[in-house]
Amino acid sequence: MRILVLAMALAPFGSGVAWAEAATYSLTGMGTGVAGTSKCATYQISIDVTVDGKAVKGLFKQQGRPERSFTATLDDKGEFKTKAEVGEGNVMDVHGTISDKESRILLDGYCKFEGKLDRRS
Repeated sequence: MRILVLAMALAPFGSGVAWAEAATYSLTGMGTGVAGTSKCATYQISIDVTVDGKAVKGLFKQQGRPERSFTATLDDKGEFKTKAEVGEGNVMDVHGTISDKESRILLDGYCKFEGKLDRRS
């Protein structure tokens, strides 16, 4: 009887399965040009991405501009795709991959910001 009570008391804490923690990734880099602009290479951006299960939340801040955000969902291949509002009705396409091998992101709009996401935790 004691074993049954102990097992029931410990059940909410899992049965030996590790609880996944949110992982955070970051990138700081420069933009690359798109048709019609020559200033992108002078724009620096910082991107932070948090992945919790299949939920993806991102924050990015281009130097001299307000912080922006996006949310997405990982598919079965570890990829995500969404759009981020950047003000005045403008959007950037956001594409990314989160995997054990390599994690990458691309923000594509008035400029392209692309690169490897470094895992922080």
